[in-house]
Amino acid sequence: MNTLRVGLRCDAGPRRGVGHLIRCLALAEEFLARGADVTVFGTVERLDWATAELAARGIPLLPGPDSAAELVDTAHRHALDVLVLDSYDLDPAGAGALRAAGVYTLAIIDGDSRGQVADLYLDQNFGAELPGLRAAAQPPGLPGRLLAGSGYALLRDSVINARPPVAPPATPVSRPRVLAFFGGTDAVGAAPVLTRVLVATGHPMDLTVIVGRPEIEAEVEDITPGRGQLIRPVPPTTSLPALITEADLVVSAAGTSTWELCCLGAPSALVCVVDNQRESYARVVRHGVAAGLGELPELTAGGVAGRAARATAARTLHGLLSSPQRRATLAARAWSTVTGQGRARVVDAVFDAVRPAAVTR
Repeated sequence: MNTLRVGLRCDAGPRRGVGHLIRCLALAEEFLARGADVTVFGTVERLDWATAELAARGIPLLPGPDSAAELVDTAHRHALDVLVLDSYDLDPAGAGALRAAGVYTLAIIDGDSRGQVADLYLDQNFGAELPGLRAAAQPPGLPGRLLAGSGYALLRDSVINARPPVAPPATPVSRPRVLAFFGGTDAVGAAPVLTRVLVATGHPMDLTVIVGRPEIEAEVEDITPGRGQLIRPVPPTTSLPALITEADLVVSAAGTSTWELCCLGAPSALVCVVDNQRESYARVVRHGVAAGLGELPELTAGGVAGRAARATAARTLHGLLSSPQRRATLAARAWSTVTGQGRARVVDAVFDAVRPAAVTR
């Protein structure tokens, strides 16, 4: 059988964030492990650590086509068997054009297919497998198969390898280690907001804050910790899985990192930072997989409403910081929700579909 040639189309940058790239990187690792040839097409802006991650795996990064015609041309020029599309900005007609041109197309979506006509759809969000949500993601008439739910969560090697054999137990500590991070770039500036809320709990803590941009770092450094509190800003790091497993509590955005936190059994408190996280955030909190701190616009609002939202979030965090059992309950539910097998299941589905065609090439 000829080597399967796979392209992944995604972008990342200070304002776009890195979620699309991170989940594509997880898929790339699985394809590489199975002997495929992998190329990423897109723009990675001002993120040296992200381009280094690709280079370390020998994955070429080439300019990303945008229009349907450009996608087809790129697929043909690089003799791609499979093209993965993970973007909210691409022309939705691109998937159908690729499919019509004989290129197997996987569209990674978050609750809305955007009218893309793909061979395979993936919605890794918690609860996406429920009938009503499946219908919204894949309306009748779209041809492809839908892989839905956190059982298909895409996780990198570094996360899967760090997964503990059992959910972390309850551990009493007088000064909990807290990790706060909000995506690879913190595109919406959540870190300073949540750092202030953590300080407002008044609870002693050793707080590490991942600062994605210099301006975020400067703002975090200006925050004065309370008694028994230490604030340590650090830049994005490839050691994030280790920081997560070492933390007694993680505060994060309700994006793709949610599934990493679950796989690692991290007791987590999440904030919804952008609109497309809202449904998944609500489901995760409702099922007790993570604690909810509300939506970022509420936490940054002025007046009585803003103060009330911040006070409520601080009470939630104080309850977690002061209760090992609450943290352990969240950790156990999270750990059992995401096992780390999702990317293998997705690639299984791709290979099952394209293997007969690849054999005849």
